[in-house]
Amino acid sequence: MKKKTITIAMGDEQERPIAMLVQVASQFSSEIHIESGTKFVNAKSIMGMMTLSVVNGEELTVVADGSDESDAIDSMENYLTGKAS
Repeated sequence: MKKKTITIAMGDEQERPIAMLVQVASQFSSEIHIESGTKFVNAKSIMGMMTLSVVNGEELTVVADGSDESDAIDSMENYLTGKAS
């Protein structure tokens, strides 16, 4: 299992970035969760992710567990920081 704290630097509209984040997470076989405050949410669940108040400048912790956990965390970080291509 790997964890990484990431500072969000995404666009202002929340729904589309969250939907895209779920798509990024769903590309991996690892279990991926997002920790925000007291919440621990499955990053592959659109309903779970919509319960988070994701705003620019906020810190989240991405937790991945599985065979491709390093790649999963890297991709999640790239998306959350606006470095995704």
